[in-house]
Amino acid sequence: MAKDSGKRRQRPNILVTGTPGTGKTTTSTALAEATQLRHLNIGDLVKEKNLHDGWDDKLQCHIINEDLVCDEIEDVMEEGGNIVDYHGCDFFPERWFDLVVVLQTDNTVLYDRLTKRGYEGSKLSNNIECEIFQVLLEEAKESYPENIVISLKSDNVEDISRNVSTLTDWFRNWHPTS
Repeated sequence: MAKDSGKRRQRPNILVTGTPGTGKTTTSTALAEATQLRHLNIGDLVKEKNLHDGWDDKLQCHIINEDLVCDEIEDVMEEGGNIVDYHGCDFFPERWFDLVVVLQTDNTVLYDRLTKRGYEGSKLSNNIECEIFQVLLEEAKESYPENIVISLKSDNVEDISRNVSTLTDWFRNWHPTS
């Protein structure tokens, strides 16, 4: 594990979170291209590095081992210059992020996106309910300082393009804090 050397990051870390289907990976990929920050897709990392405790048959997903994930990315997070893309946010250390972006999508748009991905049954209904009740926005507000948490609408290509532009502007104006 990396020790806090007291050294300031020279490049920011951004967390892009939201219910599955809200455009996290699309937004993160475009933002990484625009800013030259490193895109860390946690779902892919969990599969590639076996950072899980098996498979959940009911929800049809890996059971993420949050400690293994944090151990795996700690050094690069301390260096800075990362965009972390994941649907959860409450297990990451608060000190890692300079901006937390919660993407939100209209429920009818989200339903269509998730059914196209093959979501059905409890997996589909759980994710739609999560969006309706703004679970991830509340989780972000409870886990991070409110002044670094923003919510962005992500219903279509125009929204995503505007969001990438907004976040690129934020990146260009970011300065390390003491």
